[in-house]
Amino acid sequence: MAKYDEQFKFKVAREGAQGTAGLREIASRYGLDHSMVRRWVDSYREHGRAGLAKKYSRYDAPFKQRVLQRMRDEGLSRRRAATLFGIRSPGIIGVWQRQYDQGDLGALTPACERKPRMPLKKSTDPALKPDEELTRGELLKELAYLRAETAYLKKLDALIQEEQAATRAKKRKPSKD
Repeated sequence: MAKYDEQFKFKVAREGAQGTAGLREIASRYGLDHSMVRRWVDSYREHGRAGLAKKYSRYDAPFKQRVLQRMRDEGLSRRRAATLFGIRSPGIIGVWQRQYDQGDLGALTPACERKPRMPLKKSTDPALKPDEELTRGELLKELAYLRAETAYLKKLDALIQEEQAATRAKKRKPSKD
């Protein structure tokens, strides 16, 4: 997706807001999609030049709920709600709707706030113990594992070599001398 600077967006949105030409005509003049021009014009009309500025923000759950509630109460489209609330991408509102429908308000909380970090568990992996501290059973278990791993790697190597030999044989063509 192409990024356009604020000055360019302002120029296009101002032209569209003046109404001297249709949005499709303006879009084709600048090589843009008409829906993008329409979003810029709507945002410019609602928020002025600030509506076209880059915006980096995370929306909290109460904000998302206000947006969805107003959409329900007033029958707003996602595009109109995005314009009113200064949300740059109307598509994100659809994501919020699906999250809300699936899991109520808790689903609207950003994932970084929702998921507590798991505490690190102390590993009981025998491989982390020094060899002298391992019991006979642990040593036998590790030996069996290593033997199985070695057998697996040998078999894998044999299959790879077999495949390479077959590929070489196919590439070689008998000469017609």
